[in-house]
Amino acid sequence: MIAEAKAKASEIVATGEKFRAETMDHAKVEASAERERIIAAAKAEAQQEYAAAREQLRDQVADLAVAGAARILKREVDPKAHADLLAEIRQEL
Repeated sequence: MIAEAKAKASEIVATGEKFRAETMDHAKVEASAERERIIAAAKAEAQQEYAAAREQLRDQVADLAVAGAARILKREVDPKAHADLLAEIRQEL
C-alpha cells in the first residue's frame, strides 16, 4: 500500500512537472508573439512619424525658399497666387 501511494505521488508529481513545462513553453510562445507585435507596432509608428517629420520639413524648406526668393526679388511672393509653383517646389524637395 505504501509502494502504491509512492507510485501515485510520483505520477502526480510527474504530471505536475509536465503541466509546468507545457505552461512555460506556451508562455514563451505567447511572449515571443507579443514581442513581435510590439516591435511591428513600434516600427510602424516610427515610420509614420518619420513621414510626417519629412513632410513638415519639406514644407518648411519650401517656405524658406519662397522667403529667400522674395528677398532676392525685393518683393513679396504671394503664396496664394503662386500655389502651383509652391506645390511643384514642395514635390521637388
